[in-house]
Amino acid sequence: MARSDSPPRYIVVDGPIGIGKTTLAKRIAESLQAELVLEQPELNPFLERFYRDPANGALPAQLFFLLERARSAQALRQSDMFKPVRVADFMLEKDRLFAELTLNDDELRLYEQIYAGLALDAPAPDLVIYLQAPVDVLLERIARRGIAYEQAIGRAYLARVVDAYARFFHYYEAGPLLIVNAATVDLTGDDAHYEELMRRVLASRRGRQYYNPSELGNP
Repeated sequence: MARSDSPPRYIVVDGPIGIGKTTLAKRIAESLQAELVLEQPELNPFLERFYRDPANGALPAQLFFLLERARSAQALRQSDMFKPVRVADFMLEKDRLFAELTLNDDELRLYEQIYAGLALDAPAPDLVIYLQAPVDVLLERIARRGIAYEQAIGRAYLARVVDAYARFFHYYEAGPLLIVNAATVDLTGDDAHYEELMRRVLASRRGRQYYNPSELGNP
């Protein structure tokens, strides 16, 4: 895809479970010939236990994610600044967001002690793409992609995740933010939608912007 401007150096795609952030991150990385940094939740050996039994599975699942995200953040911080553009499908701040949702008070205190002891210094994204969609849309997409352990995700938990993301990004001011209505945009099958999104990505340098094809008409 031809582009007339240089992209942000570090792009993060994030949003609730089932929103399609990994698929979009992969496509953007391919378009920009960028290095791809993926969270890979399927490698978390405690995640299936968490979805089956949240009360007993939350802490080990959360600590595994914290350590893996910390490792990725450290690698990004130490990497050569002149290497290619990077695209990730997670941001470190989401770790505390999920910890506050899933851990009880004692577990959260332990988590906070471990988090503080890691002395994390993650690089700030040059652009965050926040994908949002209603719970019904997410449930349908989770069912359609058919990952076995995700089928235990309940509506109530997913609604809390959606709300937590909305509150987090309502106050997010750490850098440029592009908010995408992922319920009305097809970023994998509709090239026109994707091309318009990439124009927004290349133009995003400050503040927050919105991409909502249902309101804009044809991009």
